[in-house]
Amino acid sequence: MKKFFAFVQKEFYHVFRDRKTLLLLFGMPIVQIVLFGFALTNELKNSKIVICDYANDVSSQAIIAKFEANSNFELVRVLRNHQEIEKSFKKGETKLAIIFPANFNNDLLHLNKAQVQIIADASDPNTANTLTSFSTAIIKDYQTRLTGLSSIPMQIIPEIRMLYNPELKGATNFVPGVMALVLMLVCVLMTSVSIVKEKERGTMEVLLVSPFHPFLVIISKAVPYLVLSLVNLAVILLLSVYLLEMPIHGSLLLLFAESTLLIITALSLGLLISNVTASQQTAMLLSLMGMMLPTILFTGFMFPLENMPWPLQVISNIVPSKWYYIIVKAVMIKGLGFAAIWKETMILLGMTCFLLLISLKKFKIRLA
Repeated sequence: MKKFFAFVQKEFYHVFRDRKTLLLLFGMPIVQIVLFGFALTNELKNSKIVICDYANDVSSQAIIAKFEANSNFELVRVLRNHQEIEKSFKKGETKLAIIFPANFNNDLLHLNKAQVQIIADASDPNTANTLTSFSTAIIKDYQTRLTGLSSIPMQIIPEIRMLYNPELKGATNFVPGVMALVLMLVCVLMTSVSIVKEKERGTMEVLLVSPFHPFLVIISKAVPYLVLSLVNLAVILLLSVYLLEMPIHGSLLLLFAESTLLIITALSLGLLISNVTASQQTAMLLSLMGMMLPTILFTGFMFPLENMPWPLQVISNIVPSKWYYIIVKAVMIKGLGFAAIWKETMILLGMTCFLLLISLKKFKIRLA
């Protein structure tokens, strides 16, 4: 038994000396608990809304105060014109709008009923459903209080309207997220592995001494994945339109151009990974773990970004798929043009130039 315990003690020494093993044993559970238990939540908090108050009377102001006091909502501003609501939705500034008609309080007092319109951005149907339910509950609570103060029952009738996705199809949220995930993973993984494979086989030296410029050699290995990713994109769009019955409201050419930009970004990242790794296993691990988790967690199609702590919101800004997801939803679902997505496009373009520059700078023409 002494020999057995001696071997056990030796193994403990090996584990404690290996910092990577300690990080894997204790660091990963801590990170997962913090992320999935605290940072990543499907609860909706501080959702930005606008209110158009044509009545500006006692009842409308009382309901507005209830919305302001509720932690689920953040009132951006009170509008005087309902035409500004759609602009706010298109810019992605708000997710819900509430319209109080003129004579709202007067209708309650004399007709014992009044209407209020609730408009939600249904490009994310789950969020839209939840926010409209919260809004209806707040209005019903005010109605109950009024009924308790009066002998005559009063009724506030919410008229709910879902913009961009009136049928509340889940594909409107699922398809853009899958597009971002597929394009990022395929391009990064395949590009990094294909170049590292040449290093492992020893054929990279042959390619580097060929008559072609090393830059052209690298580009030639990336071009097939660009073409194949565009084919993947076309397949996803065809399935979305004909199988999931999700129409493309915006420009198809613009959608393909923005997708090509993301693909080039991913190819540049794959090239960078290939330059800092020496084996296919390492490249695959970096590509899968480094791309899959950030794309799933920080894109916004699974977990609302506005509910995350601000450090994670800052980190999400460096994930290319986040900006692509915003672009795809704006073009496919809302039917917007380049004027509405130029900022996101410039961010993606900047990321592409930065990654491509670093990748080419790190590329070693001579192998050690």
